[in-house]
Amino acid sequence: MFGIGMPELFVILVIVLIIFGAGKLPEIGAGMGKAIRNFKSATSDAEKKEDDKKQIEDGVDKKA
Repeated sequence: MFGIGMPELFVILVIVLIIFGAGKLPEIGAGMGKAIRNFKSATSDAEKKEDDKKQIEDGVDKKA
């Protein structure tokens, strides 16, 4: 789909450095890490709820 390789990532990093400066990079990285962690957590929670719902429905079907 998107062919992002090392040269493209390097260009993106240079642009981010120019825009935000080196001092802001740790804050940006921490924010990105938290966002990814929260997204993964929300995704796994949704999957768990769906699995629980499916198990409940299967249990009801077996009783009927």
